Amino acid sequence: MDQRFASSLDGEPSNTRALSRRRLLGAATTLLLLPVIPRIAMAAQLLAVRTWPADEYTRVTLELDSELRAEHFTLENPHRMVVDIQGMDVNPALNELVRKVRPDDPYIQSLRVAQNRSNVVRIVFDLKQAIAPQVFTLKPVGNYKYRLVLDLYPKNAQDPLAALLKKNPQKMEEDPLARILEDIGRNPKGTGRATMPVIPNSVAPPIEAKIAPQPNNRRGRTITIALDPGHGGEDPGAIGKGGTYEKNVVLAIAQKLKARIDATPGMRAYLTRDGDYFVPLHVRVEKARRVKADLFVSIHADAFVRPTAGGSSVYVLSERGASSTSASWLAQKENAADLIGGVNLNVQNQNIVKILLDLSTSAQIKDSTNLAMRMLDELKNVYRLHKPQVESAGFAVLKAPDMPSILVETAFISNPEEERMLRSQAAQDKFAQALHSGINRFFAANPHLIASR
Repeated sequence: MDQRFASSLDGEPSNTRALSRRRLLGAATTLLLLPVIPRIAMAAQLLAVRTWPADEYTRVTLELDSELRAEHFTLENPHRMVVDIQGMDVNPALNELVRKVRPDDPYIQSLRVAQNRSNVVRIVFDLKQAIAPQVFTLKPVGNYKYRLVLDLYPKNAQDPLAALLKKNPQKMEEDPLARILEDIGRNPKGTGRATMPVIPNSVAPPIEAKIAPQPNNRRGRTITIALDPGHGGEDPGAIGKGGTYEKNVVLAIAQKLKARIDATPGMRAYLTRDGDYFVPLHVRVEKARRVKADLFVSIHADAFVRPTAGGSSVYVLSERGASSTSASWLAQKENAADLIGGVNLNVQNQNIVKILLDLSTSAQIKDSTNLAMRMLDELKNVYRLHKPQVESAGFAVLKAPDMPSILVETAFISNPEEERMLRSQAAQDKFAQALHSGINRFFAANPHLIASR
């Protein structure tokens, strides 16, 4: 066939088709040799900014729609912290972070935000004191998306026991240990002679001595009660349908209970948190042990899937599993507080793990049950009980092996009627009164626990 009449399937002559093929191959080769230009990454969207200032530390949280990397360093003269956040551009939402700095924040004086370079935002914190920062990210959990967390701890952290003594100067004279520690504080390097106080013989009464069952401790040693208001800060706890946060209600009850305990001769209270900030579960236990607490009382406001559930409950630690399905469900929910509140797993160590995994002795659980029974007796006088008996489950916050520990669920915040009650200051005071009476009854019936500590 004459090539002039030969054609391809698209109607082109064969020689034209061959030329087109060569051009196509050449163009493809050229494309392969060209550099690949990546698609411009979209900057992360800032969803919310939050700050939680407290004496112990200040937390700053940036919630975003994607995970980011951050680098940080500190500077002196004056004290500053610089944080570079990658994958982010300056936007109006960051101005909200500037406005959230409170004048009474013990660590942050002010902060500045600027675009350091393409896709990198720099935040400069002007500080009031030297800090030991922790910067970490959290993956989505609960209602939160990705979070970048900046925890500003003091470089020289105050010991919880020293803080407790500082807040309770009126208890110093009746507590020999407090006076010893005060003298050590005045003479940290042994440059002077500390006066050793005379410890009354009544601190360790003879076995045959008969002690009258009374709430007041007159044996020369101050009883320390660790009060643990659940949740706080990033972790609101249960939220009622009326918008009531568990963390606020239980803090109010704990503060009222603390006032009653501090007004009782021979007693003082220590709060594991005294404001709206997050405290990890193991830190709550550790703080109670550092102040040599005689009791640990964790205060909560229950929640359940059924809004009709109600009443007060008291829980102790279980070594053999939960006493009921609801107890198991509640323990799992409370133990997940660290996930919600946000714990920096990079600073976990074997001592912390040991505290959480160390099983309490049977004697501790026995004393805890004894305390819990007295609490139930008092709570039923101010409100109805959810169950008439003490319940048990594997609560991480109750795993202190050397002190009786209980968890009190004052009422169900998921019950609309009880939510309204929990908001009432009168009801909060009644719960505080009941818990105070239970503590007094417990020590009156168990004076040996005071002497043994």
